[in-house]
Amino acid sequence: MLVILKRDNEEISREAAQLVAGAVRKKPALTLGLATGGTMTGVYKHLVQFHKQGLLDFSQVVTFNLDEYLGLAATHPQSFHYFMHEHFFQHVNVDPRNIHIPDGTVRGNFEQYCATYEDAIRKAGGIDLQILGIGRNGHIGFNEPTSSLGSRTRLKVLSQETIDDNAKFFAPSEESPRCAITMGIGTILEAKKIILLATGAAKATAVAKSIEGPIASAVSASALQLHPEVTFIVDEQAASQLTQRDYYRRVLEMTALLTPERMS
Repeated sequence: MLVILKRDNEEISREAAQLVAGAVRKKPALTLGLATGGTMTGVYKHLVQFHKQGLLDFSQVVTFNLDEYLGLAATHPQSFHYFMHEHFFQHVNVDPRNIHIPDGTVRGNFEQYCATYEDAIRKAGGIDLQILGIGRNGHIGFNEPTSSLGSRTRLKVLSQETIDDNAKFFAPSEESPRCAITMGIGTILEAKKIILLATGAAKATAVAKSIEGPIASAVSASALQLHPEVTFIVDEQAASQLTQRDYYRRVLEMTALLTPERMS
């Protein structure tokens, strides 16, 4: 696990975008796992800039999003379909046929639909690089506390904390979604490389438990400790409860000296 400490959201966004861009340049047909949320908007902004400057080609990239709210159509302003197209897809040259986002309007056999999503990931050769955010309760994707560490893509009931956090994005007369379709923790852990971004004091407890706490289903991001190629990029506020900050800085310095290709 590599922990990169940055000053603020802008530095985090730039660092993450550079890592993604480097991965795409090394493998133009990269399979990229994507996330949504405020922390991600800056990342997509930088990736769009790289593309418009002629520095990055997404024409062969295949994408899989982590999750989608159940009951929201792709045209709903708070759907993750809408978010991705507004902030990323409509600005770059990803082939629409290579874009995969869970369908929030699916009805009926959820298990079959989710198995189909898993199968699409396998047919794409698995996810090469997965980008993650983290919830205040330590969830990744919508894998709420008590999620199985071996879980696969499935329908997940959202915790009240998550519902409350999301309510501010919906009109007072509109009910915040209660469920979502999400990749499972087991699905996420099969990605070859993982980057998790976290900003703000509200994420400090979750970040500390995920990096330095025990591996537990109560904090689904703690399962990332099991992964051999995971990088946390966190700002000063989100890192405030980490006890080994000086050590993480030393590790980063030595990693850059000894394995510069990992930092490229």
